[in-house]
Amino acid sequence: MMETLERTELCFPQLLNTSCRKQVRPHFEVMLTYILLSSISFITAALNLLVIISISHFRQLHTPTNFLLLSLAVSDFFVGLLMLFQIMLIDGCWLLGDLICTVYQYIAYIVISASVGTMVIISVDRYVAICHPLHYPTKVTRKRVQVCVCLCWICSIIFQSVILKDILEQPGRYHSCFGECIFFINYIAGIADLIFTFIVPITVIVVLYMRVFVVAVSQARAIRSHVESVTLQHLTRTPAIKSEMKAARTLGIVVVVFLICLCPYYCVALTGQDNLLNASSAAFVICLTYFNSCLNPVIYALFYPWFRKSIKLIVTLKILQADSCNAQVL
Repeated sequence: MMETLERTELCFPQLLNTSCRKQVRPHFEVMLTYILLSSISFITAALNLLVIISISHFRQLHTPTNFLLLSLAVSDFFVGLLMLFQIMLIDGCWLLGDLICTVYQYIAYIVISASVGTMVIISVDRYVAICHPLHYPTKVTRKRVQVCVCLCWICSIIFQSVILKDILEQPGRYHSCFGECIFFINYIAGIADLIFTFIVPITVIVVLYMRVFVVAVSQARAIRSHVESVTLQHLTRTPAIKSEMKAARTLGIVVVVFLICLCPYYCVALTGQDNLLNASSAAFVICLTYFNSCLNPVIYALFYPWFRKSIKLIVTLKILQADSCNAQVL
């Protein structure tokens, strides 16, 4: 009887001496967690797919800033799909083998790295738009933004290939038992990842947005103080300034939420306790990092009328009509 009970707690009962053990939890708790994470995964993928379709389809949305949102939505969409793999680790058992575990970890690191890089580019975009508005149309063009986005993804792939070289060469080399899927980075690679994926980008983002905030406040005060003596030229500029400030505020919220969700994961790395995070100990910080990808489209829906209009056209299948790409969504 005891042997049967022990077998039911193994990920692979046929491998008594080498199988990982399952985490025994109440059935209700397991089902509730499955349903919750599956729902978040589906909502994340669906909402970000709507963002991707909206910006890709409607020509009015083909702006430099929106192309950055498109890059962010692509990475968030992949995060929604990756959450399905995280769900498999609820009971501590990975049933898809070492190779798929390595691919999952590799893609997850690339997506997070690309997200951080895109956030840096967004901060630069807002900095130029607010602090150097007259030079913005010439300095920030669609072609330049597209090149920057492509370089961001290419650099993320190359960087993570170097960081995860050990497990890419030999998948599962750090697994202590069958059914284990752990996120492992050696000490030197972990320091490099911490510096180039967290400390440097976060420093750049914070510095740029502090500058944007200071300039935005000073511009707002200048507009209010001279509202009665505004010339016709300034009057025509005011809506553009307000639009850029609104975009800066909205994207600022996106950046702050991103930092809140990402910081716990890297704070664990900063403690220097260890670089070995198994599924159970890292579940909260990983899921919090993933959950950020679900929040971004919600922020767009709250602050961007064009996204709400686009969703309506997509859901009602009006985008299938001829010339729908020229629809007025702004």
